Order: sequence, then structure tokens, then C-alpha cells
Amino acid sequence: MLEKIDLNKTVDKQLYKQELKALEARLSSLQGAIGDLGIPVILAFEGWSASGKGTLISRVVYPLDPRYFNVYTMDKVTEDALMRPFLWSFWIRTPSKGRISVFDKSWNRLILPGAAERWKLGASVKKGYFYDVNSFEKQLIDDGALIVKFFLHISKDEQKKRFKEIEKNPSTAWRVTEHDWAQNKDYDGYLKDLSEMISQTNFNWSPWNIIESNDAKYATLKIYKILIARVEEEIMRRAEVTPPIDFGADTPATRTRSKKSGIDTPKVNILSGVNPARTISDKEYKEKLGELQDRIAEQGYKMYTKRRSVIILYEGWDAAGKGGNIKRLTERLDPRAYEVAPIAAPSKEELDHHYLWRFYNKMPKDGHLAIFDRSWYGRVMVERIEELTPEDVWRRAYKEINDMELHLANHGTVIFKFWLHIDQEEQLARFQSRQNDPLKQYKITEEDWRNREKWDKYVTAVDEMLLLTNTRYAPWTIVESNCKKFARIKTLEIVTNELDRQLR
Repeated sequence: MLEKIDLNKTVDKQLYKQELKALEARLSSLQGAIGDLGIPVILAFEGWSASGKGTLISRVVYPLDPRYFNVYTMDKVTEDALMRPFLWSFWIRTPSKGRISVFDKSWNRLILPGAAERWKLGASVKKGYFYDVNSFEKQLIDDGALIVKFFLHISKDEQKKRFKEIEKNPSTAWRVTEHDWAQNKDYDGYLKDLSEMISQTNFNWSPWNIIESNDAKYATLKIYKILIARVEEEIMRRAEVTPPIDFGADTPATRTRSKKSGIDTPKVNILSGVNPARTISDKEYKEKLGELQDRIAEQGYKMYTKRRSVIILYEGWDAAGKGGNIKRLTERLDPRAYEVAPIAAPSKEELDHHYLWRFYNKMPKDGHLAIFDRSWYGRVMVERIEELTPEDVWRRAYKEINDMELHLANHGTVIFKFWLHIDQEEQLARFQSRQNDPLKQYKITEEDWRNREKWDKYVTAVDEMLLLTNTRYAPWTIVESNCKKFARIKTLEIVTNELDRQLR
């Protein structure tokens, strides 16, 4: 791919000045439209060392209002980033609606030649990274983001010339490293690997734009023209009807077709096969609780020393006992080693981002535990039942969630997912108990009673969620919770047994 590019393209200086002035004015006016329409825009600049990324980014943002864009330099990996999944650094920097995020070096850095050797990435691991970065882009684009990717291409001779020029100046000589010269020496080998990276991450919904950058003036004009065209296309697209989304391969389950969306729906009965009335004696509960709490406290220290992160998420019926379960699980843990994230309705800032953005911001670093009291699964439950999200959008979330959890698991994160299951009679009894107790009345709301009326709809949604998001790397466990003590012991046993295995 790259070897066929003509790098000798230039532009006349006078013509450059004339065109640039008009392009700057056009891009400046389009920034207003981006804000008005709430389009999140992501610009990614990749390329050879000394290809001019910093200079060209400066020229592109020059006509823009600096209050509405951010530039992120992603070359150096911080300790905070190293202790989290690779894409975390990029997810938390994705723009809100109407803003622009510019990345000097992108989410492809780890699979670029040089980095792959330093990190000793094998072929199968590189394949996994390609899958992750492609999924990352697709999720953002499906949610309405515009991603424009530029690869700055220069010749071997031009790169060598620029290295020497940089080294002549004592104040900039430090910028040229041994790795940079190694890249120039093995230019053909890097060219092959870079071409592979581009071909593996080049799609019609997120194409690479190859910028011939031997001549900086020519490169500047080409970047402006491509960016303006892509923004104008996005503005026009939003004025048209969005085509139906292709959900790909069918799932192996009995299906019915939704009249509203025309999308096939799996028909399963998972919850109906679970008896939530399992119990445990007070004596057995007391004996096991202390033992299991001691075990998980010890495992907390092992998590830290082995730098393994753990996620435990709780979903379940209202009044199923999530809070009490979390309290017993954390009672003897070092409070510095865990954080509980109670998930409520999203804030204005959270609504202005992709729905997974707020959860990535709460992901634990290596050696720590994050507990989610409700989670990203609200997308396919409450948002579905309350019709807060269009059906094609929440159905798309099944794959998005599976891909996110796969990325976490591939980083080494241990994931536990619990559905706390009670029957309707037990829920009613707990509602009434809360309502009659002045100290617990705050726990019962009108929304709880409204949700109870939609029990059958939630059963359908939960069954489908359990079926479509139960994976090898992030399995669901249904916890029989009519007896709170039984539920607490079951979750503790599952967590401690699996952590014993994972932390050996």
C-alpha cells in the first residue's frame, strides 16, 4: 500500500497561501456547525518519526476556537495507563458532543512496528489488538462520532534529512532517539509492517487518509481538504434518514421478529428455571461468612502484589439485596484496595459521551477491585423497558458490551457478574417492610413500584441479556436471593474460589 504512494507531490508557495486562507475560514465556520449539531469529532495523527505530526496538528487547530478542542500527546505511556486496559487512555479522552479531540499518535501505537517488538507481541496478540481498536472505532462511530485518521508518509531519504536537521540544534537533538534511527535503517521492514497495520484497520466507515508529507505545504492543504469534506459529509448525513444497522450473524436461539424494529429477538426462559428460594441455616451462615471474609481479605493483598484487577458487578431486582451483599463482601477488605460505584441515572456530561465512557472512567487499575452496584447493563434493561433508547441502539449494545469485557479480560481483569434473583412475593414483602420502617423508607420510591408493574417486561429483557452476554471470559451467575444470607455466601464462595484459581 504505502510503497505505491508518490511522495514527490508539492504545491506552489503562492497557491498554498491563497488556498490555506480559504480553507482556514471554512474549517472555522464548520466548527460552529459541529457544536450546534453536537457532533463529537476525533482526529488521529499517525506516521513516521519526523513526519511532521506536531507541525501539522498546529496548523490544523490554528483557525479553531481553543475552548472547544483538546490535543492529546499519546507517545509516552504513563504508569496510570500501564495499570489499566490499553484502550482506557483513549476512552477517557473521547470528546463530548460538539467538541474535538486531536490525538498525536493514536490507539494503534502498541501494534506499530518497534512497539510490537518492545512489548514482545506475538501474532495472535496483535490480531487481538486489531480487533480491539476496530471495535473501539466502530462503537464510537455507531454512537455518532466522526473519526478522521491521517497517516503522514515520508521517504527514507526525507526522514534521514529531517533527523540530521533536528540533531543540529542542541535544544531539539534529544527528540531523535536510537529507535528513530533504527526505524530509518530498517525503513523497508517498517514500511511492510505499517502497511499491514493500515490494511487491518482500514474500513469504509473509518478509512485511513494517507498524507504525502515530504512537502509540508502540500500535506497541510490535503489534510484541510479531507477534514472539511468529512465534516461536511457528516453534516449532510445527519439530515438524511439513517439506514438500518446490520447486526451480522444470528444467534443460535429460537427467535421472533419485533414488529417495531424488524429485528429478530431470541425467545428464552432462563429465570423461570431458577428457584430463588434456596436457604442456609443461621449456624452455617455464621461459620462460613467469617471464613470467606478472611479469605477475600487475604486475596485482596494478593491482588495487589500480583497486580491483578477485579471487577464485580451486581444487577438484580429492586430490593434483591445488592447493598447488603456488597457490604458483606467488602467488610474485611482494605478500603484502599477497592471502590464501590453506585450507578444512577447519567449526568448531563455523561449523556454527552458514549454510554461506556462513564464506566471506563471507573475501571480499576491493576491490583485493585471495582464493585459496580448496577452497571453498563442498564443499556439493555431500564433503557430498553422505559424506551429511553431506540431499539436498534440498545440491541447494538450486546456486542459493544461483550467487546468491552473481552478487552478487559485480555488485559488480565477478572470479571464477576451477578444477577440477584428474587420472586415477586418476596419483593412485595421487602417493599412493604421498607415502607413501614421509618429508617428504611428512603430505600423505597415511586419508581420502584412502577418498575414492579413491569415485571414481565424485565423478565424478557433479563433472559435475553443473560443469553447474549454470558461469555467464557465474563460469565453470569444467577444468585438465588429470597434468603439474603444464602445469596451472600454464594457470591462470596464464587468470588473466593475463582480468585484462588486466578491468583495462583
